[in-house]
Amino acid sequence: MPIDACLFFYECNGCKVLLRPHHGDCCVFCSFGTVKCPPVQAQSGCCG
Repeated sequence: MPIDACLFFYECNGCKVLLRPHHGDCCVFCSFGTVKCPPVQAQSGCCG
């Protein structure tokens, strides 16, 4: 996943599954990232 943009949807390059945030999460990074809201997203306020 890129860490320089806020994404609500993300299509996995390997398996082509479309990932969506879990209920209550604001983006795919919060639901599937190893670290919620990487620094760039946190600064932009998308997961604020």
